[in-house]
Amino acid sequence: MIKIDERRIFQIIEERKPRSVALNGAEALIPRLQDVSDHISEKFSIDAYVIGDPCWGSCDLNTHAADMLGADLLFNVGHTVAMETFGDKVVMINAYDDVSFDSVARKFARDMQNKYKVVSLITDSQHLEEIGKVQKVLEEFGYKVIIGRGKGQLRDAQVFGCEFYPAWNVQKQVDCYIFLGQSQFHSASIAMATDKPTFMLDPYFEEYVQVNEFAQGLQKRAILSIYKAADAHRIGIVIGLKEGQFAHVRALELKKDFEKLGKKVQLIAITEITSDRMQIFKGIDVFVQVACPRIATDNHFSKPMLSVPQALALIKLLKKEPIEEFLRIQHWL
Repeated sequence: MIKIDERRIFQIIEERKPRSVALNGAEALIPRLQDVSDHISEKFSIDAYVIGDPCWGSCDLNTHAADMLGADLLFNVGHTVAMETFGDKVVMINAYDDVSFDSVARKFARDMQNKYKVVSLITDSQHLEEIGKVQKVLEEFGYKVIIGRGKGQLRDAQVFGCEFYPAWNVQKQVDCYIFLGQSQFHSASIAMATDKPTFMLDPYFEEYVQVNEFAQGLQKRAILSIYKAADAHRIGIVIGLKEGQFAHVRALELKKDFEKLGKKVQLIAITEITSDRMQIFKGIDVFVQVACPRIATDNHFSKPMLSVPQALALIKLLKKEPIEEFLRIQHWL
């Protein structure tokens, strides 16, 4: 069950005395946010808005919606990061899943005892509180467990879909990674960035699975898109308009690099980058988006859609330079 830190929400409201607040979070949390909204209104007699637009992380806070609503505070729920606030309005609120990993961790430990000796535990925000418990289980079976240090927004053992510092920094010390949770989105990125055996522990079905084959499929598709883009005459560089994805300077840098290589470039700005939206633009052979690297890696587009690492690899390819390890980096932006 997902537990939202309502106590902190109430504490902030009591301290700041807002006239109204807004709440947003991952789509799966919206029913719980409705409950929290009711509790706020009942306790403080203020308006509490639930923002229903998708929220993909701390790069997608939706402060514009809060501003339009006139909300004094925006509680972003479930995207735990090292910072508690962003600016004066945004407060990050923890949401943890209290599901136990004990059974699946013991199953993994027994099955893999003779294959791996040193492992690193990794997870997303909702299972961070389970890291210590799983570490104790694995150590009971004789494993050495290494917890990678956080950096920037990331806490120890935490990864985003595009940032992997805790995994990257220990890759020379470990035999494999163990990701706690059901997210192929996160675990596959670890496999691609490190090229190490990576397992996903699912506490709900009490199963574990190695994700490297799935990750290799994503990587092959990403490489194919780069080669398809090599013959492009006109490139559309897409700038995301979400506040945490607004990489205007990076877009201009790439524009300059491609123009040096004889490519024509058009700059495009858009909030939601989808295949349907991209089909509106005529005369573009390939798109490069500088908003979120996973948009290009995980979704299908009718024309090649490249992330920043793919775009940098394309530039190398056009210069006749090798591109084999373009995703073997700790941050994909």
